Amino acid sequence: MTTAPTLAPVPAPSGLLRGRTYQIYIVAFMGMVAMMDQYLSSIESTAIPYLLADYHITAAQFAALKARFLIVTFFVFGLNALNDLLGRKPAILVLILLMGVSSLGIVLFTPSLLWFMVFYAAAMFATVSNMWTIPVGEEAPAARRARYTATVFAISLIPLQAYVPLYLLQHLGLNWRWMYGITFVFMLPTLVTWLFMRETGRYREVKAARPQPLGWRDLIGLNRFARADVRYIALATAIATGVLIVMTLVFWAGYFFMQVRGYTLAQWSTVMFSLLTLEIVGGLSGGWLMDRLGRNRMFVAAGLGLALALAALGLAPAGLLAPVYVCAGFFIGIISAWLFVYIPEIFPTERRGTCTGWVMSLARLSYVLGPALASLLLRTFPTMTGFWVAAGLFMLIPTGLVLLARPFETRALELEEIAERR
Repeated sequence: MTTAPTLAPVPAPSGLLRGRTYQIYIVAFMGMVAMMDQYLSSIESTAIPYLLADYHITAAQFAALKARFLIVTFFVFGLNALNDLLGRKPAILVLILLMGVSSLGIVLFTPSLLWFMVFYAAAMFATVSNMWTIPVGEEAPAARRARYTATVFAISLIPLQAYVPLYLLQHLGLNWRWMYGITFVFMLPTLVTWLFMRETGRYREVKAARPQPLGWRDLIGLNRFARADVRYIALATAIATGVLIVMTLVFWAGYFFMQVRGYTLAQWSTVMFSLLTLEIVGGLSGGWLMDRLGRNRMFVAAGLGLALALAALGLAPAGLLAPVYVCAGFFIGIISAWLFVYIPEIFPTERRGTCTGWVMSLARLSYVLGPALASLLLRTFPTMTGFWVAAGLFMLIPTGLVLLARPFETRALELEEIAERR
C-alpha cells in the first residue's frame, strides 16, 4: 500500500489559512450543516415502518420506488459545481435552503405517495453532495485536515435520529412526516450562523488567477479535467459506490429490528443511539488515525471490520443482534470519515467542487443499485438472515479496491502539494 511521500512538505501559500478561532468556527458551522445532512439522510431508517403503513405499500415496493426516483441524484454534479462557479459560501447557502425547504414540503404537501417521493428525492439530492467537506479541508492545516473533517462528521452524528422521532410522535403527537420536517427548524439557526462565514482563501486566490470567470457551461466541467482528475474521479467513484450500496442496505436496520424482530420504537431508539455514539467514536478516532497512520491503511482495516460485523448480524443469536449492530457503527464512522476526507483533498482547488460533484453524481448509481439490491434481498430472505450476510460480503468490494489500486497517500501533505504530486 502506498505510504506518505518522504520529500519535504510544501507549506500552504501564505495568507490562505485563517486563525485558530475561525478554524473552530468553520468546524462548528460545517458541523451544523452536516448534522442537517446526516439527519435527513438517515431518518428514513426510523420512518420506513410509518410511511409503509400510511401509504399502504410493502418494503420491497418502497425500495423499488426509491430506485426510480433517486435517479435525479445523478445530476448532483451541478449542485457541487456551484462551489467553483459562485464560491464556497454561496454554494453552502443553496445547500442549506434545499435541505430545509424540501423537508418542510414533506410535512405540508405530501397527501399522496407521489408527492412524498418528489420532496424526498429533492432532500436526498441535497444530502448526497457532501459540500460541507470542502470549506473545512481548505481552512485546515495539513497535519490536522483529517481530524478537522472527521470532527465535523462526528458533530453530524449527534444522535438526533435516535430520540427526536420518539419526542415528536409520542410526546408532541405530531405526524410521522415531522421526522423529516424538523430539519426545517434546524435550518433557521444554521442560516444565522452562515452570515459569519467567509470565502476560503484558496478559492479567492484561484478566482483571482483565472483569465476569465467561469460560465454556466462549466457546471459540467468536462473541458477542465486533467488526466489525473479523470483517474481519481473513476477510482473514488468506484469506492464510494460500493460503500454507499452497503450503507443503503444498513438503512434497513430499523425495518429489521422493528418489523422483523419485533422491537418497539423506544427499543429501536436506544439501539440507534448506541450505534450513533459508537459511530462518533469511530469518526473521531478515524480522523486522528488517518493523520497518524495514513488514509489507505485505515480504510482497509475498517472495511474488513464492517464486513465481519454485518455478516455476523445475519448469523448472531437474538440476544446479540443489537450489540453486533452497534459495533458496526465504529467501522462505519471510520469509513465515512475516509470518504469525507479523501475525496475532496485529492482534487485541485480550482476544480475541487466540480470533481467532487462528479464523484458524488456517478456514485449515485448506488441509489439505484442499492434499493434494487435491497428489494431483491428482501424478497429472497424475508427474515433478513441472508440479507446481512450479503451486505457484509459486498463491503469486501470497496475494501479490495483500496487495497489493490493503492490511491495516492495524502497524509500530512498540503492541498497544493497533493495536486502537484498525485
